[in-house]
Amino acid sequence: MPPHAATLAPTTLIDSDHPAVAAFAATHAQGANDRERAVALYLAVRDGFRYDPYRIDLSPAGMRASAVIAQGHGWCVPKAALLAAACRAVGIPSRVGYADVRNHLSTERMRQTMKTDLFVWHGYTEVWLDHGDGGHWFKATPAFNLSLCERFGLLPLEWDGRGDSLYHPFDAAGQRHMEYVAQRGSFDDVPLAAIVESFRATYPGWGDQGQALQGQDFQADVAQETVR
Repeated sequence: MPPHAATLAPTTLIDSDHPAVAAFAATHAQGANDRERAVALYLAVRDGFRYDPYRIDLSPAGMRASAVIAQGHGWCVPKAALLAAACRAVGIPSRVGYADVRNHLSTERMRQTMKTDLFVWHGYTEVWLDHGDGGHWFKATPAFNLSLCERFGLLPLEWDGRGDSLYHPFDAAGQRHMEYVAQRGSFDDVPLAAIVESFRATYPGWGDQGQALQGQDFQADVAQETVR
């Protein structure tokens, strides 16, 4: 489906009209065309904000795109929302998409808390780009920052705006990494109520806002578990 007005408009959680989002987009959307600007924004979101799944705040305030900028970190859902918001802020149609994935390389603390390797509502961004062929939606996944990939031995997730950027099935050593289990669809805004409901049903030990992991240090756990 081609883009419509909502894929360029600010929403409650994809707050592309927030001053911090507008300033971020204006600074980083560098390039001669929409593809180059979108790729530049992808890299800025991917590497400019560290991935931290221990500090999940499922409140509306915690899930806004602008919250990632304010906090300096995020997890896949708000980081995808930030990329969508930044694209909209510079006139590039965008939306958010979701899938359930099996993550074979989470930390031991996350595995003990979640009691499963299934991650529901993994978020990515869909960006509309026209390369002279009428245009297509391209998937971009800006979750894992480059330094985290290097620490975990993951292949960095690159994106050139000419195809989809989805998690690699294997890591750099050939071990299982990500497996896409089910698609949840594409949305003009983050479907927060559905995400919260699924989290409560899937992760009963998580707590309403992920309190089970609050106060823990994801970076420290990664460092401890990846000592070579």
